[in-house]
Amino acid sequence: MTTTAVLVDPPRAGEVLDRLVETSPLSESEAADLYAAMTKDVASAVDKSGGPLLVNYRSEDAEAEIRDLLDGVVDPDADDVRFEVQVGESFSGRAGNTATHLLETEDEGSVAITRPEAAFLARTEIDGSAMKLRSSEVVLGPAPGGRVYFAAFKETIDYADAFAAPAVETLTDRGLDAGYEVDFLERKPVVETGADLAEAITTVRTRRKADRIVSRHLAEWIADSELAVEADDDGLTLVR
Repeated sequence: MTTTAVLVDPPRAGEVLDRLVETSPLSESEAADLYAAMTKDVASAVDKSGGPLLVNYRSEDAEAEIRDLLDGVVDPDADDVRFEVQVGESFSGRAGNTATHLLETEDEGSVAITRPEAAFLARTEIDGSAMKLRSSEVVLGPAPGGRVYFAAFKETIDYADAFAAPAVETLTDRGLDAGYEVDFLERKPVVETGADLAEAITTVRTRRKADRIVSRHLAEWIADSELAVEADDDGLTLVR
């Protein structure tokens, strides 16, 4: 099965979700709490899938913090759960280094890259990508705005700036340039901006009303947030 690496920043105020803070009423502390909630949901989704979980954290001093955050969400002592420090200056660099190391050095059959902002990731997408990787070397999970919430590889590509916007097109081109087949998962949202969060809140609240599955920790954060969603000429807006 595919090893899925979750690239995680320490959920500290002022160090995560800066675009969300700039485009919403959220404080830096609130954004950090949201990031922590989404980290739990994404790690849990990977843990429940059929493949191993690799938690990639940004710096050596963050390991204990990330382990504490995920305590009770995943079993850190399980054979299929690993914690390792990231290497690289940019997201593309870190993602590429992780994928290349797993595929070429550790001889993994396939590897996927995701991050906490992919708050709606579920085991169905993870297991579905493993099936698609049987016939395609690259499988992408598209997100609004040309972004991706998930990228899986059976072979390495040119990862230099591979996640540059629009990431879904850039990654597709890199896969095709290497002579590979590229396939896609269901389109799902990511949470990086105020508009993203407004959409996420609407989605979670309506799904809960209909008694459908939601991302647990994100839903709990939303329930405690006291945020409201209003419609205006530009779309959905967050207000208190």
